[in-house]
Amino acid sequence: MHFPWCVRKCPYCDFNSHEAKTAIPEDAYVDALIADLEAALPQVWGRPVMSIFFGGGTPSLLSGAAVDRLLAAFRARLPLLPDAEITLEANPGTAEADKFAAYRAAGVNRLSLGIQSFDDAKLAALGRIHSADEARRAIELALRQFDNLNLDLMYALPEQTMDAARRDIDTAIACGPQHISAYHLTLEPNTAFHRAPPPLPDDDLAADMQEMVEQQLAAVGFEHYETSAFARPGRRCRHNLNYWSFGDYLGIGAGAHAKISFPDRILREMRRKHPADYLAATQPVAEQREVTTAELPFEFMMNALRLTGGFETRLFEERTGLSLAVMHEQLLAAQRDGLLAVTPQHVAPTLKGQRFLNALLGMFLAD
Repeated sequence: MHFPWCVRKCPYCDFNSHEAKTAIPEDAYVDALIADLEAALPQVWGRPVMSIFFGGGTPSLLSGAAVDRLLAAFRARLPLLPDAEITLEANPGTAEADKFAAYRAAGVNRLSLGIQSFDDAKLAALGRIHSADEARRAIELALRQFDNLNLDLMYALPEQTMDAARRDIDTAIACGPQHISAYHLTLEPNTAFHRAPPPLPDDDLAADMQEMVEQQLAAVGFEHYETSAFARPGRRCRHNLNYWSFGDYLGIGAGAHAKISFPDRILREMRRKHPADYLAATQPVAEQREVTTAELPFEFMMNALRLTGGFETRLFEERTGLSLAVMHEQLLAAQRDGLLAVTPQHVAPTLKGQRFLNALLGMFLAD
């Protein structure tokens, strides 16, 4: 479920998010989300739902009553598993004790806080609306209600030193979350940072920061299971694991994406992006296309090779309907280059493959 509004657009953000310059039409948006779901039901009827993810934008701008209404609507229309993982993204600048309690009462059982840094100067450079003290306070409030908490952090920030990056990751660990997502700051097209790049650490220092983050988290028992994801044992994000294993997902909300498999085809969809267009539309789906057979190997590998443990070969055949033999030459070439470890049962990126993931993925692009 995509919530497209935020208090302020961050200069590095390329997500479909829009500054809320006026009051957010919460009731109308919830109505539109439920109508969107109902229109999609024939595509997913009877399929069990293992996870729900409220992403954004800033979903923590939603009231507890709105989240409760949405989850009730989802349960009434789809077979939501009793142990489903239900995640909501929150901005520390919008953290309120009563609101977190209301989310938990509604059924949210996993919270993801966009911390990014515990350094006030870096937070200002990133355009964040919260301070380091507010970040710590939000974590404290979250842990009172949730025993499954993710913290989003960034490294290779403008003018960041190794010591500063280490302080951020050590502070995050000390706060006691069950999951940490650590992202390298990248300059994405159509962002303020892309148009006017800030002074960033060079590639060698950024690579050293990545290794430091991995070492610090491994030393205290976090499992590095995906390019940017680290979890305590048993606390891997099930929702994201479904993406990375090329599973199906329904996306509702402005600009949301979906991937839905049928016996004879795989469809990708995108909802109308602008909130006003989405709210006004009688048909929320703006684009729908079938993934071609030629595209399937890359589409699968683009997701599955983000997993540090790789995938079982049977999963490729189950999710694409193709034999792994269609990638025989590419797999051999990647293995020769030291990027992949390949057996008849399993394929996984080597440490070198993890470090040069884009180069590895490029080997599977269709001609």
